[in-house]
Amino acid sequence: MPLPHPATAIQGTGGAIAPHLRRLLEFVEPDRDDVCLDVSRGHGPMPAALGPQVRHLTAVDAMPAPADPAPGTSRRMATVEFGTGPVRITDGDSPPPTTRSGHATRGAATTREDPRPRTLDPDRPTIKADATALPYRDNTFSLVTARFSLYNLGDPDHVLRELLRVCRPGGRVIIADLVRGNLAAPDRDRIERLRDPDHPGTPSIARLTEMITSAGGSIRRLDVFTVERPVEPWLAGACDDVTAERIRTALVDEVDGGPKTGAKPRIIGGELWFTQSWAHVAAEPIP
Repeated sequence: MPLPHPATAIQGTGGAIAPHLRRLLEFVEPDRDDVCLDVSRGHGPMPAALGPQVRHLTAVDAMPAPADPAPGTSRRMATVEFGTGPVRITDGDSPPPTTRSGHATRGAATTREDPRPRTLDPDRPTIKADATALPYRDNTFSLVTARFSLYNLGDPDHVLRELLRVCRPGGRVIIADLVRGNLAAPDRDRIERLRDPDHPGTPSIARLTEMITSAGGSIRRLDVFTVERPVEPWLAGACDDVTAERIRTALVDEVDGGPKTGAKPRIIGGELWFTQSWAHVAAEPIP
């Protein structure tokens, strides 16, 4: 089977909120009285999406300083944005997420996310800080969010403790990240680590919730769902072109009946797509 052509470039969304981001916002349930902290690796979309819906938002860029490359090697580009390209949310038989009042939220359709940083207004600058030592007092915020960045901000256990520390009693800490099913084999991480040698591994759902409770949080709500993504925007973050081609070939081989990678690839519209599991977790600090 010939390799499919790379996906076409993703155009900007014109400021519209992508449905999979809207799903997260519905899960967050922002309130006009919320004082919110968003902690990210680089410039994520949450501040621009959450800002108009809360009383005050503080955006923290906690991307660690890059390490010096080893002698004889070149520094690869850091993947700061979680630009997804098109996304298809495929819930299957999973129930839709529910709000705090118990009402079901609507699932999202195929969507695109603008990978470019959104500009905050001048009254809401992004603050550089260490996610393992946030410069805020205990119980400062009623809402704390971290989207697809928990494992890239330092030791995740320390990061979780800090997110919970600065959250008020009765507030919400919202974690959105990649997970694997509790019964899924860890082989799925092989292509993730091939693409990104610094990849820390994808936690199981049970492991992620255990980390949150061990850090002093109480799990209140959980939304786990499967998404399909085109391979090419994801491979744009590969460490080099040779590695990207190895991954592309392995996925196409699986489509043709070859060895399984755990990514469940398939061809959609002449392009190669693969699957990931995403989780939204709502927790609150235990007094």
